[in-house]
Amino acid sequence: MASGIITAPDPDVVHGGHGFDTNTGISNTKLGMWLFLGSECLLFGGLITTYLLYRTPLPGTGVAPGDLYDIPFTSITSFVLLMSSLTMVLAVSALEAGDHFKFRLWTVGTALLGSVFIAGQVYEFTVFVREGMGYTLNRSSSAFYTLTGFHGVHVTLGIVMLVAMLLFSFRGHLPRQRAETAEVVGLYWHFVDVVWIIIFTVVYLIPA
Repeated sequence: MASGIITAPDPDVVHGGHGFDTNTGISNTKLGMWLFLGSECLLFGGLITTYLLYRTPLPGTGVAPGDLYDIPFTSITSFVLLMSSLTMVLAVSALEAGDHFKFRLWTVGTALLGSVFIAGQVYEFTVFVREGMGYTLNRSSSAFYTLTGFHGVHVTLGIVMLVAMLLFSFRGHLPRQRAETAEVVGLYWHFVDVVWIIIFTVVYLIPA
């Protein structure tokens, strides 16, 4: 006979296997990602500040990055990266709806758009080095390569996460109930996109 006592559902079941923090109202996985992104804000804040302090090279130390910028080209690659945020949203929505085909399609699209951005950054660096602006040429070039290079590494890590999600999906380890996994990866991806908007504005659009 039923005891008449109603018990609360297991948070791990409700949230697709993710632990649930009753103090914050969100899962431990998502909370961990938010804390990580908070620390990343401090990292990029320091890098951007350093770049602003050293963006003008000392006299006689060679060209500044601003002398070599190809704004139209960088604008195109920036637009490509921003569009990847849209495909990431569509991927998460598809998984939440249980449409695994569209989830995989949009995830592949997001990874490809991110790869195009990275390819554009590698091309830009190659051109700059060919023009004589190496990493150690002056303080301005060092600050530029460090800031944009760190962001490129973060985008590359995001691509690795996307590929890992695809592998989990094809192996059946990413059902609809675990859609929060894609949402957490999406948080990271949107973060690197927003950071690039700031970097692009500070580095390429604001004159020294």
